[in-house]
Amino acid sequence: MEDTIAAISTTTGVGAISIIRLSGEEALKITNKVFTKDLTTAASHTIHYGYIKDGNEKIDEVLVSVMLAPKTFSREDVVEINCHGGIATTNKVLELLLDNGARLAEPGEFTKRAFLNGRMDLAQAESVMDLINSKTSREAKASINQLKGGLSKEINLIKKQLLDIMADIEATIDYPEYDIENVTQKSVEKKLKSVKEELEHLEK
Repeated sequence: MEDTIAAISTTTGVGAISIIRLSGEEALKITNKVFTKDLTTAASHTIHYGYIKDGNEKIDEVLVSVMLAPKTFSREDVVEINCHGGIATTNKVLELLLDNGARLAEPGEFTKRAFLNGRMDLAQAESVMDLINSKTSREAKASINQLKGGLSKEINLIKKQLLDIMADIEATIDYPEYDIENVTQKSVEKKLKSVKEELEHLEK
């Protein structure tokens, strides 16, 4: 988590644009080493035009997006370099970033950091991959809903129901002398059946 990670975020191959993303405390510092403009005082969520360079040699004409923590996907400083598509140029830009202090991100590490930094819960993190792999609009819609926290909200409501059932049972056992709502096996089974049906519905 202390490393600044970098990776190509777009599909490998020939295309108009390739995006390379950095995330971490040193994202701006590392980008500054290979970019023709100083990003030290750049405002968050701004785009900057310039060139990626290797020494005095210009490698590519790019647009660099600066997004400062905590209002980013990973809740870390994030830089995205939009360069021209093509394997050779994209790989060269990534290589320069790695040579200047970034570490190559592991698969899914940007989302992992978003989860570990409290940006999203586990269900939302899993939905990112579901959205990427969606083949139909229905699948994509379900993934977007899960990413927005729809599934987490439903699960938390079910969790609350289970905690309420436990509290009722414990109160009846611990304080039988008080006039507490009668908790019977039948009433508990009825509530648990309802919870089971909700879980089966979510699973479908």
